[in-house]
Amino acid sequence: MPSCSPDCCLLRAVEVVKVFSEDGTSKVVEILADMTARDFCQLLVYQSHCVDDNSWTLVEHHPHLGLERCLEDHEMVVQVQSMMSSESKFLFRKNYAKYEFFKNPVNFFPEQMVAWCQQSNGSIPQSQLLQNFLNANSCPEIQGFLYVKEVGKKSWKKLFVCLRRSGLYCSTKGMSKEPRHLQGISDLDDSNIYSLISCKKLYNAPTDFGICVKPKKVRNEVKELRFLCAEDEQSRTCWMTAFRLLKYGMLLYQNYRIPQQKKNLHTNFSTPVRSVSENSLVAMDFSGQTGRVIENPVEAQSAAMEEGHAWRKRSSRMNVLGSQSPLHPSTLSTAIHRTQHWFHGRISREESHTIIKQQGLVDGLFLLRDSQSNPKAFVLTLCHHQKIKHFQILPCDDDGQLFFSLDDGNTKFMDLIQLVEFYQLNKGVLPCKLKHHCIRVAL
Repeated sequence: MPSCSPDCCLLRAVEVVKVFSEDGTSKVVEILADMTARDFCQLLVYQSHCVDDNSWTLVEHHPHLGLERCLEDHEMVVQVQSMMSSESKFLFRKNYAKYEFFKNPVNFFPEQMVAWCQQSNGSIPQSQLLQNFLNANSCPEIQGFLYVKEVGKKSWKKLFVCLRRSGLYCSTKGMSKEPRHLQGISDLDDSNIYSLISCKKLYNAPTDFGICVKPKKVRNEVKELRFLCAEDEQSRTCWMTAFRLLKYGMLLYQNYRIPQQKKNLHTNFSTPVRSVSENSLVAMDFSGQTGRVIENPVEAQSAAMEEGHAWRKRSSRMNVLGSQSPLHPSTLSTAIHRTQHWFHGRISREESHTIIKQQGLVDGLFLLRDSQSNPKAFVLTLCHHQKIKHFQILPCDDDGQLFFSLDDGNTKFMDLIQLVEFYQLNKGVLPCKLKHHCIRVAL
C-alpha cells in the first residue's frame, strides 16, 4: 500500500462546519479536525470583523428537542458536530456569563444549596467555595428540590436532588441522602448539561427554568434524556454551573485564565496609559490677538462652561436655519443610534428578554429598542441581579432643541449615543452602570 504524503494527510484532517448567527445568516467554514471552540470563535471574530473580548461562544442548538448549551472553550468542534443530528446546528453568539462565576461565586451559589458530602461535617466557607469545586480531592455538593420528569411519562415530580462528583442523584425518601435512598439520574463524565427552551410548551414543564442532561452519544432519542426544572433562574444557573465545575474542574479555570494571560503578554504597562493627545490638552483663551494658556483652574472651568453654552446655541440655530436639510442635527439625533450594535429596533419586550437571557444574565447587560407603546420613545432593557428591567427614554423639548431623557428631563442628552455613553460611566437613576451590550453580527 503506498504511503500518503503529509499534504494528503492534512487534506483528510480538514472538516466542514456550518455556523449560524443570531440574525439568521450563516457561513460554511473549513477547519482542521482538532480545532477547539475557542479557536473557532476567534476565527469567526476575525472574519466577521468583530471585537474579540473573549465573550464569544459556540452554541450547540437542538431546535427539535428544545435545548442548547455553550461549548466549553477546549472542546473539539468536529467531535461535537459528529454527535449532532441533521436538525441540530451551531450558533455564534455572545455569552457574557460564561466565566462570571469565577468573578463573583457568591451570586452563583446560594448558601442553602451548597453542602459537604455526608462523610464530612460543617459547611463550605464562601471564601473557599471555588477552591473546593476545583480541587478534585474535596467533595462539595449542590442540593435542593427540583421537578424531575418521569422517564417515559409526561408527569413531573418534585424531588430532593443532589449533585456530586460521582453524578446526579434524587432521593426516594424525602431529603434523605443515605446511599440506599439515592437513585442515580446521570453521571457527569459521559453527559452534558443543557438549558431547555420553551420547556412548558414542549415537555409540559411546571416552570420555564428547565434543564436537560443528555448523554454524549445520544443524538435525538428523547427517551434517553433526563429533564429537570428549577423554581427560578438563580437555582437553575447554580445547578448548571456546578455541573460544569464538577465535570471539568481546573480545566475550566485554565480556559478562563488563557485570554488574561495572553493580554498580559502583549501589554508593557501595568496601568492604562492615556493617549499623547489627551495628555497634552490644555485650556486656551483666543479672545485676544494671540492665544494664551489658561493657568487658573477656576477660569478654565468657566471657559469650558461658556464654550458649552455657545455650542448649544449654535446647535439650536442650525436646527432652525437648516430645518429643510435632511442632515440637520434634529434628524441626526433621532436616527444616528440605528448604526449602533446595541440598538435592536422594533423588537418586542419578550424578544428583548430572550436576547438578554441568551447572552448571559450578568449585571449591566443591556440593549435599546423602539418603544411599542409610544412611537416617539425608546426603551432601555437592562439586566441587574439576574432580573431584566425596562426604562423608557422619552424625547423632550428645551428651547426648541430636541433632547432625550430617562429620568423625566433631569438629565438630557442630544442623542441616544450620548445617553448610552453617559450611563456607561455613571449609574445615575439606573440600578447599575451599562457594561455589556447585546450584539448580533452577520456572518
